[in-house]
Amino acid sequence: MKKIILLIYLFITFLGFSQENSIPKKMTQHGFGNIDFISVNMPNNEFNNPEENMGLTGLHYNLWLNKNFYTGLGFYGSVTGLRGGLFTLGINAGLKTNLTKKIFLDTGFHFGGGGGASAPDGGGAFILPHINFGYQFNNFSTTLGYSYINFFDKGNITSNQIRFGVQIPLNIDYTYFRNRQEKLSVNELKNSDWDQNTTNISLLMHLNNLSPYGGSKFTNGIVLDGKTIRLAGFEIAAYVSDNWFTFFKADGAYHGIRGGYMDIILGAGYHLALNKNRTNILAKFGIGAGGGGGVDTAGGLLIYPDISIEQKLFNNIFISVNKGYLMNPNQFFTSSTFGFGLKYYVNFQGIKTKTKSFKTSKIKGLEIAIGHDIYFNTQRHLIADTDLHQIAVQANMYVSKHWYLAGKTSFANFGDAGAYAEGIVGLGVKSESFLRNKVSVFAQGLIGAAGGGEVATGQGFIIKPSAGVYYNLNKKISLRSEAGYVKASSGNLSSVYFNFGLSYRIGFLTSH
Repeated sequence: MKKIILLIYLFITFLGFSQENSIPKKMTQHGFGNIDFISVNMPNNEFNNPEENMGLTGLHYNLWLNKNFYTGLGFYGSVTGLRGGLFTLGINAGLKTNLTKKIFLDTGFHFGGGGGASAPDGGGAFILPHINFGYQFNNFSTTLGYSYINFFDKGNITSNQIRFGVQIPLNIDYTYFRNRQEKLSVNELKNSDWDQNTTNISLLMHLNNLSPYGGSKFTNGIVLDGKTIRLAGFEIAAYVSDNWFTFFKADGAYHGIRGGYMDIILGAGYHLALNKNRTNILAKFGIGAGGGGGVDTAGGLLIYPDISIEQKLFNNIFISVNKGYLMNPNQFFTSSTFGFGLKYYVNFQGIKTKTKSFKTSKIKGLEIAIGHDIYFNTQRHLIADTDLHQIAVQANMYVSKHWYLAGKTSFANFGDAGAYAEGIVGLGVKSESFLRNKVSVFAQGLIGAAGGGEVATGQGFIIKPSAGVYYNLNKKISLRSEAGYVKASSGNLSSVYFNFGLSYRIGFLTSH
């Protein structure tokens, strides 16, 4: 009898350990967001007359590698001066050294590519090192110091300037990527590390129309009134309460004008839920940068008031219709906006809210790939066909074990096309790992908007199929390479390309 009782006890204990081990381990990736501003001294214009300074605003997200070192990605866009439409993308790396409990020294380096607005950006490659002093407040920090910018690949923008920034912590709770699509009940996760409040985010993929009016014009003086600029892009929002949210939006032109226009907006909004949460009304206001494609937005600073109506289709999927305005604060450029799209709401990083408990949870896979694109013998408008190089970032959200939705952006950094940029989306599939879990292969098809730098993209719509291979270095980092083909639907661009880089992948908990 005692032996039977002992066996039952050991069996129950084994089950308990099995259930505990089945819960994906929760880890935290510490990071921070950074907004900064620099005023760049521009070279004299073609008539040797001084040009007013170009104000660049940057948006960055960095991961802490340890307590002192960080790395990440960042965008810059022109908001003052005469170069509205100049955008860049780059990689950050830095070191934070505490001098006192509140005061610290921040030294870092930014390397990227980009350009636009007929600026003397050459191939687009630039460096931006900095050294700043910072002060740590309770929930954020500020920095002020010296920076240097140099578009060194045949460009003519070189400047020393003051750099001001604000940083806020943005941490992510995650688990291993291999756990993606694993389903869990909330009861399993109670009293675990995942027993915490969720963060609510939304992702919108949309088409948007700009209808300029008033004095809006091209940089050559031709009036824009009567034209419709068709944009494709995405918007991601993070809720800070049940109703208030912040959002980031990026769009690029694919029809209506010569390819090259884009805008990037950061803002906040209010969410009003009706009809038992099946209908939503959202009021938003954003500030950002925009221009390119020959559209004259002066320095590039734009404001974006907007109202959207959403209707639930099924589960957490909504159809969205929006109406608003996009304009310079002084109305040098003004446009009404109208668009529609599909939005997906998700609660992640926990299993409850202050007012609601969920029933089931699932691990979703997320992958960020950073790489270098080479387009061979790229077709141009006014110069000879040459190879084009770009810095590229791709985000993959896994909707199943192997299939993913992809979004990618890239900016030229070598090859005499500093103003060229892409924003594309699509679908891909990735195999299981083989050869001792070291190797996997993938295929994907992406479409979207591209233009600038005299690259022959016509009105901007491109297709970009590719296939490639991963080599896993560890549980989160892989080497990644791909080969493919890029084609413009209304231009002469038709090029084979190759990409190589790194992939960072994690799993995160979603609840519903």
